[in-house]
Amino acid sequence: MSRASIDDLLSFEEQRPVPTGRREGGWLRAVLSTLGITAAAAVVIVAGLRAVGLRVSLLVLVTAVLVLLLVRRIVARLEPPPKSRRPGGQSRGGEEDGMYNWAARDALRSAVNDWETPLEWSKTRPERFTDVILPRLAELADERLRLKHGVTRESDPGRARTLLGDRLSTFLETPPRRTPSPRDLAAIVAELEKI
Repeated sequence: MSRASIDDLLSFEEQRPVPTGRREGGWLRAVLSTLGITAAAAVVIVAGLRAVGLRVSLLVLVTAVLVLLLVRRIVARLEPPPKSRRPGGQSRGGEEDGMYNWAARDALRSAVNDWETPLEWSKTRPERFTDVILPRLAELADERLRLKHGVTRESDPGRARTLLGDRLSTFLETPPRRTPSPRDLAAIVAELEKI
């Protein structure tokens, strides 16, 4: 289970560029690598051709190997990235036609969905709220306390209760007999965000 704070879910951080694996001076390494591969391939090919009694100009052979390595490198750069396939062989809407697929890549939507289903189930089964939702809310409260104040409800119960307030502390410590209404949950989440 991923532990993220409310601030983490709602904050925006620009993605860092993915390192390509090339460092400064990488071109020198690439040239030396290409020359080494060319020399090794030329030696093997010359030995193979001489074994069967054929002779080829060394300049033609080295040029052919370099051309093959160059074509290989160009093709590798032009190759499209592998398509991600979902089970059943179908991708979600928008991927095939080149449009951005927001539903598949939106972390906030994923986090909302992680809460939406258990909340929906708890409407008809109040024990589901106590068993699933309340522990998640308690984790959020502990995470907010830890990030903002350096304490948790377990490490310093008195200070945590003061920071949370009586209503939120009582709610987290005493399981409700019925599932709270959406308005009550909104108030609880608002109090969590104030921590």
